[in-house]
Amino acid sequence: MNLISVLIGLAALLGALVGFLPLLGWLNWLVIPVALVGLVIGMLARERAGRNVNAVVLAFAVVRLALGGGVV
Repeated sequence: MNLISVLIGLAALLGALVGFLPLLGWLNWLVIPVALVGLVIGMLARERAGRNVNAVVLAFAVVRLALGGGVV
């Protein structure tokens, strides 16, 4: 479960990094649900790495949306 969560988190991180570019911030709206799924899977695992990766990606995407005006 932890490996699946980490892989989902890395895929979400790749999407969040692309969404960090100007005019591609809308991509973070797609990254947030993916990171949430990874976070839930990470909570089911014994190790904490997957949960932590997805929590950081989720926070990064939300902050990016807040800075860009996507989340008021």
